[in-house]
Amino acid sequence: MAGLSVKGVENAKPGRHPDGRGLYLLVKPSGARSWLLRIQVGGKRRDIGLGGFPEVSLANAREKAFKLRSAAKAGGDPIAERDKEKGQAVTFKEAAIACQKARKSGWSDRHAQTFLSTLELHVYPRLGNLHVSSIDERDIVAVLSPLWTEKPAAARKLRQRIAVVLDYSKGHGWRHSGAPRDTLRPLLAKQAKAGNFSAMPYADVPGFISDLQEKPSTIGRLALLFAVLTAARSGEVRSARWSHIDLTGKFWNRPADLMKSREPHQVTLSTFALAILRNAAKHRTSLSDGFVFPGAGGKSLSDMALSKVMRDMALPFVPHGFRSSFRTWAAEQMPTIPDSVAEAALAHSVPDAVVKAYKRAQFIDMRRQLLNAWGDYCERRTNVLRLVDSV
Repeated sequence: MAGLSVKGVENAKPGRHPDGRGLYLLVKPSGARSWLLRIQVGGKRRDIGLGGFPEVSLANAREKAFKLRSAAKAGGDPIAERDKEKGQAVTFKEAAIACQKARKSGWSDRHAQTFLSTLELHVYPRLGNLHVSSIDERDIVAVLSPLWTEKPAAARKLRQRIAVVLDYSKGHGWRHSGAPRDTLRPLLAKQAKAGNFSAMPYADVPGFISDLQEKPSTIGRLALLFAVLTAARSGEVRSARWSHIDLTGKFWNRPADLMKSREPHQVTLSTFALAILRNAAKHRTSLSDGFVFPGAGGKSLSDMALSKVMRDMALPFVPHGFRSSFRTWAAEQMPTIPDSVAEAALAHSVPDAVVKAYKRAQFIDMRRQLLNAWGDYCERRTNVLRLVDSV
């Protein structure tokens, strides 16, 4: 096939014009001209932009195409080779760290931390060392597929975080396009519709706690017990620090960045919950403001730590479901407590204008009464002293 001529490049009409061996001149209806190299890399077809004309002449484009074909033939990464010339060879891991650093001032501390930790766990093994300019739909699908139907919520969050990094990379000129979105959908299986969290019937909760306490005391089990007794989300428990705990006033003061609502929330602590905290305190290695329920190396527990406790006991329920167990118990067993108080104990909004008008101390007193009763109910077939002395 005859190649292009300099005059042919200058006079080419809109469309795609081959020069040979995968090199093309692209002409837009506006007349803008650019070079593209289509090449096989590791069995995958890659379209690699080489720059626009006349900045990149026909001779320059051919020279670039030759170097990139040679790099691919030698088993290298032609896109990385191209980007080296531009000083733009940025890996996904490098881009993710830069993105988090640039944007974390607008995020909660917890989100800033989990943004990188989830990428490190699920994405870096496959994409961490790839240059962002070379990542396409198939690379992203390879990361998402193992989680897509088994853990749909986690997979969707992961897809969103990958997209944030790739869009950030485009903004910095490290890749030519933003994150693929519509083109991902045909490559992924249809996810099941989200349902309610599987909740243990409240009548079974005291027995479950008794069974749990028969097992050796671990941070994960203590964290799960504390989540049950405070009707808290597992993420709130995993992020709890000792500076949030007021043992004298019997409060857990949760800052805004810990909360889903982004508003601070105060939780009253029952006798049983305080016993869990005294036990957790035995695991402290220093007096610094560490996590109440620390994971390895003093870091936050993983998002699967509490769920693993449930799975190890072969139970078909999830930790988040205990919030529903508590709410149903409150409705059926505490009729003298307004529903809006139970909703407030769950850190939900309070729609009842009358209850919202109560003095704050009275409202807290009702919530303390409710959570104390829940602690007593959960303790019905347990012995708190056994828990405290078990470590």
